[in-house]
Amino acid sequence: MVDDRTAADTASNTEKDPDDWVSGDEPMTGAQRSYLKTLSEQAREDEMFAEDLTKAEASKRIDRLRETLKL
Repeated sequence: MVDDRTAADTASNTEKDPDDWVSGDEPMTGAQRSYLKTLSEQAREDEMFAEDLTKAEASKRIDRLRETLKL
């Protein structure tokens, strides 16, 4: 049997919208904090970093900065 699913099809099964995360309201992880800080500095968008972000908020900002930096 040949699997005709595209990468986008399979990704939709493994990636959830951060707003739908069960733990999305918890404080961001240490790894998120470090990565977000680094990305915001590289993009010269220091306002994107804040210590009090949730996991979901941090994830969205990381995605946005990765897009800005074309990573």
